[in-house]
Amino acid sequence: MREKTIDYALRATWMSVAKMYNEEAGKKGSTMATGFALISIDPENGTPSTSLGPKMGMEATSLSRTLKVMEEKGLIFRKKNPHDGRGVLIYLTPFGKEMRNYSKDVVFAFDNAVKNTISPTKLEVFFEVLQNINDLIASKKIYINKETSTKG
Repeated sequence: MREKTIDYALRATWMSVAKMYNEEAGKKGSTMATGFALISIDPENGTPSTSLGPKMGMEATSLSRTLKVMEEKGLIFRKKNPHDGRGVLIYLTPFGKEMRNYSKDVVFAFDNAVKNTISPTKLEVFFEVLQNINDLIASKKIYINKETSTKG
């Protein structure tokens, strides 16, 4: 099936990228999820915890677990949001900022390696195709006829 479906190509590629990121993060006793969280937190003003999940594409339970581990490792701390008493802001500690820089370096190294290997024209088409796939998914029209044709 690997040669036949777009889904397989996307999944297999993302799994390879995730494995690579986890191997790099592991060198610092971390994970890809922690690295992405560090990059997603505003280093100066903090970030509302409620906006982190959608930013990272993570479910609330996974995000809570990740944030708990990050707090235990001294990467972040939480403060009440002064503009919303019910909300919490997540801030980076100095160690968190250091690890954020490491995470960014890892992402940029991968990005640069790809850009140095694949022509700008091909990358432009790649991003265009990804946008088209995302637009198609967002339209919610992929499975609309499946549901109505299976009834009755």
